Amino acid sequence: MRWNLDVVVGVLVGLVGTGLIVAGVVWKGRAVRPFAASRARSVAQREYARDLQRAADHVIATARRSAGDGEPAIVTVEAVVRVTRERYGYAVVERHHAAAALRRRFEHWRCAVDCVTDAFS
Repeated sequence: MRWNLDVVVGVLVGLVGTGLIVAGVVWKGRAVRPFAASRARSVAQREYARDLQRAADHVIATARRSAGDGEPAIVTVEAVVRVTRERYGYAVVERHHAAAALRRRFEHWRCAVDCVTDAFS
């Protein structure tokens, strides 16, 4: 059998392709999955805090849109808990975490001018 350039290139492409497939099977998902349980917990905590913040922003925006002219927007902690459960799929959302997130976003968006909340009580 004579080796020509087409055969050599075909064999090399086949070997490289097989190597990539084997590497993908061996290292599948390693870049996304954390190696340590402590890292997984810290990522979950950051996501929980971020989702609470987004829910608080959503509730504030919705309350401001639904408020009439001259009346304050009413923003409740229970609304933040409800939105966090419905939009982000958390089974348990602690009220004091939702209240803390709402207080932070309340101050960030300067809501004291046109909003009322129960997060400070």
